[in-house]
Amino acid sequence: MMPTILEIIVVVVIIIIITKSFRLQSLLLRSKQEMFGCQRFYRKRTDQLAPSEPQTFSLRAPLPPWPQGQGFALGKINLGELEAVKVSRFKFIWSSNTQDEKKGVTFYKPIGIPDGFYSLGYYCQSNDQPFRGFVLVAREIPSKSESTHISTGIASPALREPVDYTLVWSSNDGSEERLQGCGFFWLPQPPEGYKSIGYLVTCSPKKPKLDKVRCVRADLTERCENYQVILDVGTRFSEFPFQVWSTRPSHRGMLGRGVSVWTFSCNSCWVPGQELSIACLKNLDPTLHAMPNCDQIHALINHYGPTVFFHPDEIYMPSSVSWFFENGALLFRKGDSVGQSIDVDGSNLPSGGRNDGEFWIDLPSGDRKNSVKSGNLGSAKLYVHVKPALGGTFTDIAMWIFCPFNGPATLKVGVMNYSLSKIGQHVGDWEHFTLRICNFTGELWSIYFSQHSGGVWVNAYDLEYIQGNKAIVYSSKNGHATFPHPGTYMQGSGKLGLGIRNDVARSNFFVDSSTCYELVAAEYLGDGVVSEPGWLQFMRKWGPTIVYDISILPLVLRYSMANIFIKLPVELYGEEGPTGPKEKNNWVGDERG
Repeated sequence: MMPTILEIIVVVVIIIIITKSFRLQSLLLRSKQEMFGCQRFYRKRTDQLAPSEPQTFSLRAPLPPWPQGQGFALGKINLGELEAVKVSRFKFIWSSNTQDEKKGVTFYKPIGIPDGFYSLGYYCQSNDQPFRGFVLVAREIPSKSESTHISTGIASPALREPVDYTLVWSSNDGSEERLQGCGFFWLPQPPEGYKSIGYLVTCSPKKPKLDKVRCVRADLTERCENYQVILDVGTRFSEFPFQVWSTRPSHRGMLGRGVSVWTFSCNSCWVPGQELSIACLKNLDPTLHAMPNCDQIHALINHYGPTVFFHPDEIYMPSSVSWFFENGALLFRKGDSVGQSIDVDGSNLPSGGRNDGEFWIDLPSGDRKNSVKSGNLGSAKLYVHVKPALGGTFTDIAMWIFCPFNGPATLKVGVMNYSLSKIGQHVGDWEHFTLRICNFTGELWSIYFSQHSGGVWVNAYDLEYIQGNKAIVYSSKNGHATFPHPGTYMQGSGKLGLGIRNDVARSNFFVDSSTCYELVAAEYLGDGVVSEPGWLQFMRKWGPTIVYDISILPLVLRYSMANIFIKLPVELYGEEGPTGPKEKNNWVGDERG
């Protein structure tokens, strides 16, 4: 049934009260900020000790010997005319510090670079993170050095020294007497036809030597973009504002060829959309030889496959797709009120095309409806899609789980909770998480946790592990969004204290993805290597669409609800079955986040 009018009215009244309270709190907070200001940014003298080294992170268990094959986990990757290796040894150069040392950022110079390889830029990281960083260094592949530049027909080396440096920013206030402890940020000026890949940092206003870094021929690079702010020096702390960002390739996903070098970007006046002064590398090897083969994929899943825990009060469990079909799921066509039974492998589902509303899947009618809604944990498995990431220097292992039904939501308004009778529920629920594996070593680097229409990447050092290097994934009650730690997460407007509760906890209900999985796609391996199931080609919705009509409310409440719904997850607007995995943007593209 529809949520009751009384239920909605009560919620709206509470929201109005909280909104007014929030406005008052905002005014008070603003007054406090103006009164007390912010933490002071200061220089660290060179005669002081460098900030304490962050604790080095390593995975809990040693890596196994991976099955042999091509170039996976060999420590170096062929990018076409360049060969890249990971360097994770660094020398401290400079640290930006606040009164709380852990809130500072430290900048490092890569050392221990193998003979014949060259630095492309320096590295930095926040002091509150475990140390696990690296940068890529590169060399020309000997057999292809001095190759002919495609666009000019002139023999040009892949790497060249810069012709000069430009000082981008300094923590010095302009006084020559106060140079000690200052940091100076330099952008290499590339020769014509070349691109800079990273910045250098020094403790002196003297320009670095030209041989300290190399620039890369432009056709071997891709455009990159700012990703996350690492350091933000506002005008309160410096005469000129300054920001340091992590970067990532602009074109990502399994078709992207941009390769992150893991340097940083910095500037004083960058605006969103503006092209950066540096680029990333480009993988021109059409074979992507560093990607894992079939045997290596299975070894990775066996070693890293997380355990997915469902809430102890969960009543809408996952199942296998075949169980869903076997137990009465029906295929409907627009204009036809009678559903058609579906073959166990989905072979009679319409394949290809687009989500045009002509077909959808629904639960069986009658007595079987409720039993199918409850799922079947014993049959559940993870459906695995393996694809290149960051130009084939990483592997993304996307693990999809299917639930026949997504239960109704619980609305959190301030400190109060409302279990909604219908809002948020829909037939068919596809959720996923993604393991990102470093192809240089085979290490688990991070996991992406999908959360309804968004998600978040979590580094390996912030994960919870159940055994060895196998992480834990928590699935939220009713909604099945994935999270890295137990607790309650709110989706909606934090400022209003309004949103949907996502409750996650450990229980006796779980699926071990290291053993309960099925590899359904890995396009880079070539046609026929992995047999894709018939149901994967179904591009329509896995549940019917029902839109909630709030026109039954009084006009004043109708207007309030319309404005409030804008701040809530789209799942609350009505019941709408999701499309299958292959219709999602992240099937080909990168994850959101």
